[in-house]
Amino acid sequence: MEPVSDRPLRVVQWTTGNVGRQALAAVVERPGLELVGLYAHGAGKAGRDAGELAGLGRTLGVAATGDIDAIIGLAPDCVLYTPLHPDVGHLERLLRAGVNVLTTASFLTGRAYGEAARAALEDAARAGGASLFGSGVNPGYIDQLAAVASGACRHVDGVTVFESFDIGMWAGDANQDGLGWGRPAGDPGHAADVEEATAPFGDAVEAMAELLGTALDGVRCEVAFAHATKDLDLPGRPVAAGTVAGLDVRWIGTAGGADAVEAHVRWTVTPDLDPAWDVAMAYLVEVRGHPQINLRVEVLPQDMASMSLEDMLAIGSVITAMPVVNAIPDVVAARPGIVTYADLPAQAAPHAGLLRPPPA
Repeated sequence: MEPVSDRPLRVVQWTTGNVGRQALAAVVERPGLELVGLYAHGAGKAGRDAGELAGLGRTLGVAATGDIDAIIGLAPDCVLYTPLHPDVGHLERLLRAGVNVLTTASFLTGRAYGEAARAALEDAARAGGASLFGSGVNPGYIDQLAAVASGACRHVDGVTVFESFDIGMWAGDANQDGLGWGRPAGDPGHAADVEEATAPFGDAVEAMAELLGTALDGVRCEVAFAHATKDLDLPGRPVAAGTVAGLDVRWIGTAGGADAVEAHVRWTVTPDLDPAWDVAMAYLVEVRGHPQINLRVEVLPQDMASMSLEDMLAIGSVITAMPVVNAIPDVVAARPGIVTYADLPAQAAPHAGLLRPPPA
């Protein structure tokens, strides 16, 4: 195989769910990347064209397979691994075979996977000389943005990243199943279930601390609930009056005995809540230091007037996929092992004029 710098990077897309379709579409439009394979779950997908499965409306000449050995045999530079739930065994096999992996499957540092899985993935990556990197919009991109914001400070006392959204339009998605929308007030074990479902934000706390160059003493999670004041008829997720319709979750990392880094999320599925909560519909970054720096990050459609509802809903998948797609060259060049934003230079998206023109 010729040197990486002299050719497009060979990319395999792993699954074509909502996030995977957006990742694949970005790969095929970039001259520096070449789609060489597609891993697909489910009967009837093997042998079908990647463009068809990704809903691109054209064929790409790349057939899907459900055979991991066939994927490894393609000798890709990297796999974009975007299923909702990870298979640690598959990740180990890819890494040990020397394939770099970039993933959106609830991974930044590996903390949420448990220490045994984290150690196994680190060992596999080092043995194969490959890198494992995880991101998304949050956790992921927004944590790097917080660290960049701190670059104007003389020192930092603490950082909070606060995601605050009404997500009622997406409440029926499978990635919401573990949050317990519509569970009774005071339901035993609900807080523990929410902690488990949001465990990747513990990764975010570790990753932000690493970016700030500090070691954490510990990480804790605090959960609060709000309840619907009337029955809700949400797409795919009915919620009755008096049941859970708002979550406020804080993952907090301590350093030197003081709270230093926080990943805070407030998700609601209705404005009709008890207690009433303010929802910013934005990501709010607070860097407490000398001086203090505050950022408000909003994600907006490029042209709302011409977008369909389907396109609007897809924006969440776009901003989840692009942080890993944009990081491909830097991850391929990175040291072996689990790598985070602390190991990479800052990434940017390519200018539209540099992309491959769409087919006639």
